[in-house]
Amino acid sequence: MTICFEYPRQTNFGRIVPKDKIYANANASTALKNRFIDQVERITWAHKLAPETINISATKSVPEIEVIRIRCKQAELHHDVLKAIDKAIPFPLIFELVHKAKRKMVAGYKHPNEADSSKWVISSYFSGEWEEEDAPRQPLPQAIDLGTLYEAMLATLMPNFENAVEPAAINEGMLDMQQAIYDAPSAMPPNMSMPQRVARIEEIKAQEREIDRIKSRLGRTKQFNKRVEINGKLRDALQELEALKRCGQKTQ
Repeated sequence: MTICFEYPRQTNFGRIVPKDKIYANANASTALKNRFIDQVERITWAHKLAPETINISATKSVPEIEVIRIRCKQAELHHDVLKAIDKAIPFPLIFELVHKAKRKMVAGYKHPNEADSSKWVISSYFSGEWEEEDAPRQPLPQAIDLGTLYEAMLATLMPNFENAVEPAAINEGMLDMQQAIYDAPSAMPPNMSMPQRVARIEEIKAQEREIDRIKSRLGRTKQFNKRVEINGKLRDALQELEALKRCGQKTQ
């Protein structure tokens, strides 16, 4: 279970972020504005983690880390809202969502575009679990600079890297193993770089979407020989997912 961090007092920033500032920077559509209206009560720039506030050096890709607290009207917050805020604030962000006396941490891996360092690339978002808003917080990870601090904070939101289920368990007629494979943690080496870890998780998510697509097709198919063919594709897709979770590579 992910526990939100305890931020040093000197990092307090505490500024309200007007929604119209986000709209302007994100070139927000009507649909996006409606999401902000329906889902967001208040946005606060809560903390600024910078060399002058926590006394560790910046890096080229992480000059500062901003903690953005969002008080939500609903338990679910669309990721388009987070992405719009990420686009509006040109630093790596850690989001802390608050709803009905509960809180959780959410963040995507944000780094400068290699081709144009003035632009940022944002991965899909990783989310912790809801916890009581007044629950004890964990101290910030020890780090030599803001880059390693940012990666350590993100790592707390990522899947556990332990042993996945055995491939031998995926036998014909045992397609209910899909959920076991979905739930199994990934077995990624601890020395994997953050971009590599994010890329692997993205591959796993894409493979899970492919499995859902095949299952949907199977559910619509009544002809026996076609179902046998689709079952074979589903087995193969599950094995591909297992290989990715074991830090293998998807077969071509």
